[in-house]
Amino acid sequence: MEASAMIAMVHKYVEAFAKEDMDIIREIYADDATVEDPVGTPLHVGIDAICAFYEGALKSGAKLALSGDPRCSGNAVAFPFQVQMPGVAIDIIDVFEFNGEGKVNSMKAYWSGDNMKSA
Repeated sequence: MEASAMIAMVHKYVEAFAKEDMDIIREIYADDATVEDPVGTPLHVGIDAICAFYEGALKSGAKLALSGDPRCSGNAVAFPFQVQMPGVAIDIIDVFEFNGEGKVNSMKAYWSGDNMKSA
């Protein structure tokens, strides 16, 4: 997968939060994808579990702002961003891995309580 296509997927992800659009989430993830957010917590497996996870995040009013350039390697892209919610901001690094169809088949979010601050 071309780096430009992976970076475009990152921007679609940010757009999903800006528009609170579950259709974008369904579009970017593979049916059998996994989400680990944050790393070390139980996986959300499959598109239905992933959508249930994101429905809460989108309805919370969370917005994403990239805080650096995405980095591509192989079939993956890593990108730093900040989640902004009323009263709190969280600095996160996500890693998307893509399948052969160009869909995200694995998302891992790297953050902990140490990355949260009052907004």
